[in-house]
Amino acid sequence: MWPFSRRPVVPVLRLSGPIGMASPLRPGLSMQTAAEAIERAFTMSKVPTVAVVINSPGGSPVQSSLIFKRIRHLADENKKKVYVFCEDVAASGGYYLAVAGDEIYADASSIVGSIGVIFASFGLDKAIAKLGVERRVYTAGTSKNALDAFLAENPEDVERIKAVQRDVHDVFIGVVKDRRAGKLRAPDAELFSGAFWSAARALDLGLIDGVTDVRTKMRQLHGDKVVLKVVPISGGGLLSRLRRSPGGSEGLSLLNADDAISALEARALWAKYGL
Repeated sequence: MWPFSRRPVVPVLRLSGPIGMASPLRPGLSMQTAAEAIERAFTMSKVPTVAVVINSPGGSPVQSSLIFKRIRHLADENKKKVYVFCEDVAASGGYYLAVAGDEIYADASSIVGSIGVIFASFGLDKAIAKLGVERRVYTAGTSKNALDAFLAENPEDVERIKAVQRDVHDVFIGVVKDRRAGKLRAPDAELFSGAFWSAARALDLGLIDGVTDVRTKMRQLHGDKVVLKVVPISGGGLLSRLRRSPGGSEGLSLLNADDAISALEARALWAKYGL
């Protein structure tokens, strides 16, 4: 038998949950919460491999980009090869994180893709009119109240947000094309429509490299004696601390409207993929 110290150790970085959907009590997956764990994953072992497990329905494009760039920077700096493994879902920003991998794998039942950009809101102007409520907004800047949910929709505002979305989408597309160069096997109109697929279809499209799990792949690469060492991401903010503290249920009463909305938004992201 090999001594434990001589067995190959592969760091496993788990990136789970909505990206950037944070509030003081409920921090989301972001560069701030993940930076320390990412750094450790690339420096804790001499094995030239880092495994990244992703289970995310997406979220902030900025935080997705920052995490992606940090992973690639450390991979290049430490001469490590990154293997990504998609769990339930790696969609939208979750797939943005996935393309940080040199190779991407998924479970047969994983959901992959959704390479697009979305903005969602409500139109409540008719509702408040029925209630006899008058909306009063004062701005310095003609576009400051753009897309206010309590005002009638302005076509110019809609076109402005669509232009921003096109710019962000183009960045996303560019990253995918660069990282999956020579592997993509479908027209842009299909790949970048915002649609999502099963692992089998994602493999056909060239979005992933195979269907397997992290333990099986790491054993293929490093033998049956390989040790998978999970690198934990920081424990979170005040909400998680309240849950762990004595009398934590009383502390949960501190949840406010922002936290409730954040939780609903996160729930809606997962629900989109049937989760």
